[in-house]
Amino acid sequence: MPAPVSTAAQPTTAELRQALPLITVRDLKVAYGEQLVLDGVDLDLRPGEMVALLGASGSGKSTLMKSLTGFAPVTGGTVRVAGHDVRNLRRGELRRLRSEVGQVFQQFNLIPRMSVLTNVLTGALHSAGPINLVGGFSSEHRRLAMHYLDRVGIAHKAKEQARSLSGGQQQRVAIARALMQRPRVILADEPVASLDPKLADSVLELLRGIATDDGIPVLVSLHVLPLALTHSDRIVGLRNGQMLVSAPTSRLDAGKLSALYTSEGSNHDDDGA
Repeated sequence: MPAPVSTAAQPTTAELRQALPLITVRDLKVAYGEQLVLDGVDLDLRPGEMVALLGASGSGKSTLMKSLTGFAPVTGGTVRVAGHDVRNLRRGELRRLRSEVGQVFQQFNLIPRMSVLTNVLTGALHSAGPINLVGGFSSEHRRLAMHYLDRVGIAHKAKEQARSLSGGQQQRVAIARALMQRPRVILADEPVASLDPKLADSVLELLRGIATDDGIPVLVSLHVLPLALTHSDRIVGLRNGQMLVSAPTSRLDAGKLSALYTSEGSNHDDDGA
């Protein structure tokens, strides 16, 4: 059964992108002891847009992702996510923030022997309270889980074990699980690194559709330039922990982004975001 459709006028994509950012990062610094991993990073992420995060291995992409949910120490600057001041959150407040941020990972992180439906239902654990995974979810939770499986195109796999699915299908289950949280933001850390190019395209098209159609902004880290140029609205590029690029994708090409993968960078390309 599809989810109920609101009769209220829905904001357009252009209107969503003019809204206040759901993620605002200013002059972010992250250090582990004496090692400065991120230095002076700025980032905005608005409803309706998908932003690609680029950089070579060790550039700080994963650390930036972790800092947005308090898994990496913010040692300088400000980080606000969905109205939360991440640097100053207590433990219970951090749990609340993490429940509002959907996360998609390279390795899928599914429970292999459980059904696809049950894996999606685990996305509702934060709101369902103490329950039994076999029979404790409400009929409303199950209806929503089926809706999100249909949203990602694999409702027909609901009763199958997660381990029986292909890599692309498993990533779609992971995305449905993230949607089950009813997230305000989605963070996708190298979500297509283990997929072939065709599957990678389809997963990124799905994520961008969620950003555009559902108004849930997506920050996705990638390592393939053509994928970032094809599937993102904006690109932020890191090199050695510093932000080298921040601009609309339409203003960039592979040549301008190549400095992210060389030992010597070019001038910072920033449109003021």
